[in-house]
Parts: sequence; C-alpha cells; structure tokens
Amino acid sequence: MKTCWIIYNGSLVSDKFLDQARLMAEACQNHGVQPFIYKNYEIQMHSAKKLEQAPDFVIFLDKDILLATYLKNQGIPVFNDPEVIETCDNKAKQYIQLAKANIRMPKTIIAPKVYPKFTIRESGYFEGVLEELGLPLIIKEAHGSFGMKVYLIETQEDFFEKVDTLRGVDFIFQQYIASSYGRDIRVNTIGDEVVAAMYRHSETDFRANITNGGKAETITLTKEQEQLALAAAKAVGADFAGVDLLFDEQDQPLVCEVNAASHIRNIYNVTGIHVGDAFVQYILKKLG
Repeated sequence: MKTCWIIYNGSLVSDKFLDQARLMAEACQNHGVQPFIYKNYEIQMHSAKKLEQAPDFVIFLDKDILLATYLKNQGIPVFNDPEVIETCDNKAKQYIQLAKANIRMPKTIIAPKVYPKFTIRESGYFEGVLEELGLPLIIKEAHGSFGMKVYLIETQEDFFEKVDTLRGVDFIFQQYIASSYGRDIRVNTIGDEVVAAMYRHSETDFRANITNGGKAETITLTKEQEQLALAAAKAVGADFAGVDLLFDEQDQPLVCEVNAASHIRNIYNVTGIHVGDAFVQYILKKLG
C-alpha cells in the first residue's frame, strides 16, 4: 500500500486547516493510500540525516517552502512542487509569471523594493502609477490569503498613506475591475482538467471570499473561463490550483490570482465534488 504525508501548518489555530488535511486524508483512503497527517513542525529538517521512513508522496497544504524543498531534496514527490508554492505564495512573483505566459488579467504594476527606513516618495514613481492605473485601484501585499491584505484605494491620500506603511514589504498595484465588485469565480484545476467551480458573491465587500462573508453557488463555466483557468494554472506550473477569475465589462474572464493550496471544503459543500479525490487519483496516475 502506498503512503502519503499530508502536511499543514501547526501554528495556525483555525480548524479549517486541519479540516483541509482530513479531507485529503479521506481522499487517500478512498484510493487505497495510507495517509499520515503532520503539522509542519513535526518533521525535523536535519541537514545531516535522511528520513528513516519516507512516504511515497506528500500532499503539501502549507506555505513552509523550506520544508517542502527539504522533502523534495529527500527524493519524495511533493504536490505542489515547492517552486510552485513559492511562486503562488508571492503574488508579485506570480503576476510576473502570468504576464510571461500572456495570461489575461487586470493591469498590474509590481512595486519596487524599498527598504523600511527609506522612501521613494519624491521620485515621481508613485505619481506614474496613479497616472497609469487611475483611482480607485487595488493594492495587494505579496503574501496574504483569504482576501486579506488586499486594499481598495479610492483617494490619493489613502494611496500615499498605504504605500508608506508598506515600505519593506513586497506588494503590487492593480487595476480596479469595477464590473467584478463583490463577485468572482473559484475554479479548481488538476493537471489539464477543471474539476469543480463555484460562483462567489458578496453584497458588502469588494472581495467575494467566503471567509469575508461572501456566499457561493454552483456555476457552469464558459469555454473562455475554463481555458483561462487552465492556462493560468499551467503558467505557474501547478498540478493542483484554485484559480480565481474576475469579470470584465463584457463579462469576459480575467485572472485575479492562482492559489497553490486552495481550500476545498467550501467548494465541496457547494458542488458536492470532492476535489481531493480527483487530486489523489491524478497523483497516483502521475507516479505510475
């Protein structure tokens, strides 16, 4: 019997992280694989020791890129690959990869690195961003999940105040898509297939994330939505991805972002589709 380690972050106290791991463990059992759930700190990364009992593969549900890399260097197949996790965890890096693949997305400008004790306030750079994107616009910190650390900026005063607080932080400026206010689509892709999708909407927030109070329902994707989601996942190299799509003024899709460890409980509750089942089946086929 094949074995699988399912790893999540033990420092996060919310039950949803353990629940995600249990859903993946259930999927492993459905396909005759023995799962073992570990918190990331339960695996010691010792530079001079090999793991005594390595699994056949790892489903990595965390952003501990060092641990994912350590396990990969032990010769264990890790899903997603640590390079994919790192790319998706850093939205600035992710948008650079999406742009390289000509993925359709809102206009995006990557903020330059500015050290915390310094500023480029008088350089004219920020004025150039405002001229290019206009107001309102979106500022996103590079590291953030569940719609957190994403800011709708409506005035110049708010703009300069926010960029001043983000010195030393990777972040991006992005075109505000008014036509997609409070609504998006979450698409789960595995390999070259779309496995599940749901339409999310909020009456109270520009973000549609369920964590922020949004609601969800089933949706039948258009051909354009399906193709764009698959192309975005491919652009970052993800075996398993949660791709978020926005709506432009003609209701055509734009990629908001790609998640390398997207949670599958909500989409399971909405659609009845256990994305973990398809993921484990894909891994077993890939491993041969």
